Amino acid sequence: MDTNTIGIIILLSSFVILVLLRFPIALTLVASSLLTVIYMKIPLPVIGQQMVQGMNSFSLLAIPFFILTGQIMSEGGLATRIVNFASLLVGRIRGGLAMVNSVAALFFGNISGSAVADVSSVGSVMIPMMKKKGYEADYAVGVTIASAIQGVVVPPSHNLVLYSLAAGGVSIASLFMAGVVPGFIMLISLMITSYIIARKRGYGKADPVPKSQIGGILLHGLLSLSPAVIILGGIMSGWFTATESGALACLYSFILAFVIYREAPISSIWKILTRTMRTVSMVFFLIAASASFGWILAYLQIPAMVTDLFLSISDNPLIILLIINILLLLLGAPMDMAPMILIMTPILLPVVTSFGMDPVHFGIVLILNAGIGLLTPPVGTVLFVGCAIGKVSIQQGTKAMMPFFYALLVVLLIITYIPEVVMWLPNLLVK
Repeated sequence: MDTNTIGIIILLSSFVILVLLRFPIALTLVASSLLTVIYMKIPLPVIGQQMVQGMNSFSLLAIPFFILTGQIMSEGGLATRIVNFASLLVGRIRGGLAMVNSVAALFFGNISGSAVADVSSVGSVMIPMMKKKGYEADYAVGVTIASAIQGVVVPPSHNLVLYSLAAGGVSIASLFMAGVVPGFIMLISLMITSYIIARKRGYGKADPVPKSQIGGILLHGLLSLSPAVIILGGIMSGWFTATESGALACLYSFILAFVIYREAPISSIWKILTRTMRTVSMVFFLIAASASFGWILAYLQIPAMVTDLFLSISDNPLIILLIINILLLLLGAPMDMAPMILIMTPILLPVVTSFGMDPVHFGIVLILNAGIGLLTPPVGTVLFVGCAIGKVSIQQGTKAMMPFFYALLVVLLIITYIPEVVMWLPNLLVK
């Protein structure tokens, strides 16, 4: 075997072994890269240079602001106001609380961009409320965790920013617009599933909202959703970059949570900043580690080999996309979302672009696959958090989630094979 072949074996085998040994994924990426360059006699400083270069992007500054905005909104009690707003919209339909759950998750995910933050905030309100109204605990968990996946696709998701970076600078504005229609299709599919289950199990409607409260609920709901409007409006109008829009949304959220509503003490800012910095540190270290790993992949020409492999299996784009979806769903079980985006993008993007798939379209397909992976063990962070909040076993939560899981798979097939669903808004609004 030649040097390149042995280098590929060292890189991939060390990565798989360390993942199976439950090493942190960022350390796994760095270790695999170091072992490979040592064998291939590449100067070690190259790894450090690639890690620094991977962080050298102004767009990355948007991620801390997006995460901090979500943390402020969560701590400041805005999840409850979003739930009330969602209840006003869909609560009077049969099985209304489950639908309220899905709508509230879409709205909150529109702000936090994080499925875990979504299930933590909305789930903490909705799961006890659903149990109190007679819904089974496992069902409340199932609909909550499935609905939280909307947050990874709808803008302004920081996962879209990660994909933009991994894909070599794909337009963030285009990615944000591309997630809108798929997000609403996900919502409709989850609501239809909820309605079918509600009729089967005999669930009723949510309590009616007193007329005297409607005005206040509308006002507070719209105020709570305004950070997303600031971010999207600023980017789409061209007035602000993603980073500047995130900063403004952060400031607005702080004023709303701590000056206007004042449900959380000002002392909780330290806790919010600590959680944000912990998350940002992990994400940024992962980005740096992925940059070095990605450079090794390119140096060993692995993306080109993968492209040739897929094209040797079939020259039919429909078959290749099906294989890619199956692969991503399988990888989503053991891999968390951010590393999956950062690792698989440079490998699979050349494959799909070889037969004309738009990188924006592929980004939404990849991110939805990674989001669905958050529902499946052994990683399944959204599943674990939801089950902990609802006090049900992983087995119970998984079984109750399955009807919604199948609905999300149908959505995945729709956005994979009907590009117009994803590309209509970007083509219409992003010049």
